[in-house]
Amino acid sequence: MIQIIPSIAIRHGQVVKMRKGDISSEKAYDENPLDLAKRFEDHGIEIVHLVDLDGAERGSPKSYHILEAIAGHTDLKIDFTGGICSDGDIGKAFEYGADYITASSIAITNPDLFASWIVSYGREKITLGADVTDVKSNTMSFRGWQKTSEIHLFDHIEYFYERGLKYAKCTDISHDGVLEGPVFSFYQEIIDKFPELKVLASGGVRGVEDIKKLNEMGVYSVIFGKAYYEGILKLKDLEQFLVKKN
Repeated sequence: MIQIIPSIAIRHGQVVKMRKGDISSEKAYDENPLDLAKRFEDHGIEIVHLVDLDGAERGSPKSYHILEAIAGHTDLKIDFTGGICSDGDIGKAFEYGADYITASSIAITNPDLFASWIVSYGREKITLGADVTDVKSNTMSFRGWQKTSEIHLFDHIEYFYERGLKYAKCTDISHDGVLEGPVFSFYQEIIDKFPELKVLASGGVRGVEDIKKLNEMGVYSVIFGKAYYEGILKLKDLEQFLVKKN
């Protein structure tokens, strides 16, 4: 059964969402991050994806206090991401309560360092953030999606896959926050090319039917955000998927 992971994206302490990574489209929601996390937990969700947008853009995490609050007041497992670029950043993330980290920019700018983390921290703790501008080019975006690289997605994943990578969070940015549905062929191609990789699909989820299709394809986890914040996807709708997963 596919793993259900809500995203809590933070900028300046507020829960926000954007369309296609465009800062000018950013919308803040009247949600306290800790109250939101508690609500997810109360409905049987076990993991949240906590995105430090300030950290992603600045290249150093800024929202450790929110991470600490959620870790201290819930039993949720937390996948923390946003600006993690050093062993010190990872150490602090784990110290403040993260169970896993996802990193993307450092994997592009210093792939050897990221590869070393898979070994030193363990492949269960490290997820590659591999986000593409669109599925036509499959070129990478990083630093809070404000910069682009000519590295091709499959070349990028393969480099780390050969070095023990187990988890990759892949976002088609052109579909993120637009509620038009995921590009299913994008995830199918990743799964076909890297059969042992646990793929976390992010971007475009509209509702239960999208999640069912991703589940049938063999996607390991789905990360959702805007569909919930806009009231389209209800937590009750997700109950059928909320079973413990190893």
